[in-house]
Amino acid sequence: MMRFYRRAFQDIIENRFVNTLTVITIALSVLIVSAFVLFFINTAELINPWQQGARIMVYLHDQVPQERIEPLLRQISGMYGVDHATFISRQEGLERLKKSMKRQPSLLENLKENPLPDAFEIRMIPESQSEAAMEVLATGLEALPEIAEVEYGQQWIGRISSIVGLFRLGGYALGALFFAASVFIVANTVRLVLYSRRQEVEVMRLVGATDGFIKAPFYLEGLILGAAGGALGLGGLLAAFLFASTSLDQSLAGTLLKLRFLPLSTVAMVLAGSMLVGWLGCYLSLRQFLGQTPLSEPL
Repeated sequence: MMRFYRRAFQDIIENRFVNTLTVITIALSVLIVSAFVLFFINTAELINPWQQGARIMVYLHDQVPQERIEPLLRQISGMYGVDHATFISRQEGLERLKKSMKRQPSLLENLKENPLPDAFEIRMIPESQSEAAMEVLATGLEALPEIAEVEYGQQWIGRISSIVGLFRLGGYALGALFFAASVFIVANTVRLVLYSRRQEVEVMRLVGATDGFIKAPFYLEGLILGAAGGALGLGGLLAAFLFASTSLDQSLAGTLLKLRFLPLSTVAMVLAGSMLVGWLGCYLSLRQFLGQTPLSEPL
């Protein structure tokens, strides 16, 4: 086995220029694809809490009598898709507003009267947190005579989810493109090495060396190139991530969004994928070369 490793490293050093270009190509592919994955992970972290906490705010007319509040609450709670509904009086709503704006108390100091209406806060069941389901419920709520306005923010979350879906589709397409390009480049790199050693390979076959014995150093070389490219690409992504997260922590957005890097399982999958690229490039090149090198060909 050590003989195979020595031969693989020897080929890498002897063809270092071509192999360096191969490693850089794999690294760029890993960097771009991993950046898309990192984007998906962090956008999901941002959107999921809002989707899981989807709610509808229902504002009542000023003239709704207090004795209608309890029957209306039961009626709303019984609607399809509602997990639970909570009554928020105008006074409670004002207290919540003051707490949320405690850093800007002057904005509420000059209020002569409470401008907020009574309201119901409605939480949805997980199965009804889609934009379409919330729209149906909102339409039913607006039909009630006591309801003045129905407000919910799921529409723009749905649009953001659609945009993220487009980015995800683009990431898949780019991933497939760069995977194919990397395999092609690795295959051509190994093919160049094979042609430079074709006489040596033919002698080995003539003296009885098996194809597995001949292929082993090349497979190791492909795995090494893939691992090096994957590590370099992930290292570049980590450096960019640390720079971005440091800059974000120093801004106001850092209090709202906490970036996180790829989990270890994803890093391992990326490294395994880059090594697969190296191995597959070698496999395709060796299959073609050894199939076209008959034993009867004169040296």
